Amino acid sequence: MNNKIRALLIDNDEEVIKEVKEYFGSSTVVEVKYFAKNGKEAIDVVKKNEDIDLVIMDNLLPHMDGLKLLDNFEKLGCNFKIILTCSTRNNILFDKASNYNVEYIFLKPYSVVDLSDVIGSIFNKKINKENGNLEGKITKMLHSLGVPSHIKGYQYIRESIMLIYRNPYIIGGITKELYPEVANTFNTTSSRVERAIRHAIEVSWNRGDYEYMEELFGHSVDYDRAKPTNSEFIATVADKLRLDLKTYSR
Repeated sequence: MNNKIRALLIDNDEEVIKEVKEYFGSSTVVEVKYFAKNGKEAIDVVKKNEDIDLVIMDNLLPHMDGLKLLDNFEKLGCNFKIILTCSTRNNILFDKASNYNVEYIFLKPYSVVDLSDVIGSIFNKKINKENGNLEGKITKMLHSLGVPSHIKGYQYIRESIMLIYRNPYIIGGITKELYPEVANTFNTTSSRVERAIRHAIEVSWNRGDYEYMEELFGHSVDYDRAKPTNSEFIATVADKLRLDLKTYSR
């Protein structure tokens, strides 16, 4: 009996197709069984096959964009899980995608190791060795940025980075989604989370490694050391982690 997670990859990028095929080719848990390079092909595949558990789809497709395709899937009554990939951060897209059965959104380029981890979390299955590197890297980065580990904001920032790393679209709803989720984890309120994170960033801006901060935040750091907003800080660290771990996994 085949208990594999059966996936459809919808992408027009040959390199992405090749990398996903190679990585999951020997997997005993995930089978990337179907492929489509545009929205029309994807709809045809979905109509002909009822065994699809997961769709991994790019937002930028020939003939039909991702949101239009998502709308078609909904009209067809599809109940598979969806992972959406996109090349740029687009808050409007992220907000609209949350209305569909989208579990995660990845910014391209993404690591197939990260993709594998996300699929495992969606289906509660262990696919590859847990990347314990992530938490260690977050801790190291926060220490380099001068965020004291004994203040509440440290834990809130750490949790926020983890959430944004795995769900980039949440940064578009930092007040309505991110703060409430962190608050729920630590049994506090969204306003306290926001204030504590802001305070932690203020503290870090006076004691962190300036050269590292300049490298990380670029134009956000000037001679007056004007600090980034909560969302800029969290999103920048998450993006840096995504890039570092992608390089590490190759």
